[in-house]
Amino acid sequence: MNANTAVAIDRTLLASHVPQHREISSVHLTTLCKLIRAIMSYLRAFWNSPFTFWFILALPGLLIIGELLREVDKLEHLLHPTGEFAARFLIISLMITPLMFLTNGQRWVRWLMARRRYIGVAAACYTALHIAIYLLDKGSLGPILEDLVKIGIWTGWLASLIFIPLTVTSNDWSIARLGSNWKGLQKLAYAAALLVFTHWVLVDFKFGPALVHFTPLLLLQIYRYVHVSNKRKERKLTAHA
Repeated sequence: MNANTAVAIDRTLLASHVPQHREISSVHLTTLCKLIRAIMSYLRAFWNSPFTFWFILALPGLLIIGELLREVDKLEHLLHPTGEFAARFLIISLMITPLMFLTNGQRWVRWLMARRRYIGVAAACYTALHIAIYLLDKGSLGPILEDLVKIGIWTGWLASLIFIPLTVTSNDWSIARLGSNWKGLQKLAYAAALLVFTHWVLVDFKFGPALVHFTPLLLLQIYRYVHVSNKRKERKLTAHA
């Protein structure tokens, strides 16, 4: 066998193996793509699951309850975080609608809108935890009744009472049953927000933290009012044209 013949044979063997290697690489790539799609689908389903969202909402509360169980005799320092989380979730739930107008319904805002009732219920749950810790801290009925004369305290109680009908009707059955009255009832959340702000300022005696939390809500509600007013004017002008 001469040199030219050997080279020809080597080239023939190499050519016969190249398609096989390409086929194997293509199979591996297809398998990898399917695996990635399956993982992304699983992560998307996990992230969009109501149970995942509820766990995220409940996580601060679980940590607070854990600390509550460890320090039964020292509860006052737990009043602030429970009250603040109740206020934060209330604020977030009220910010979502004006954010829909501001962002033209971007995907992340629509994702929050679909879970707004969960956030509102979470605010009520943290309010209930806040009240429970307050009652445990006071220890008896006497100190609780003495506090009722304070504006900062009864505004908190009043806000808590408003949360009850809002939470009880935060379900599909109530929406279908109440019809158009459901939205009117839910507007009580704005009164609750005002009471929570007053409660925070008068009990904590610090205007700054409350203002930092509620200012974004106030600005977004002003934007919402202006936006809706302009839309109404545009419709009137179009109707008269």
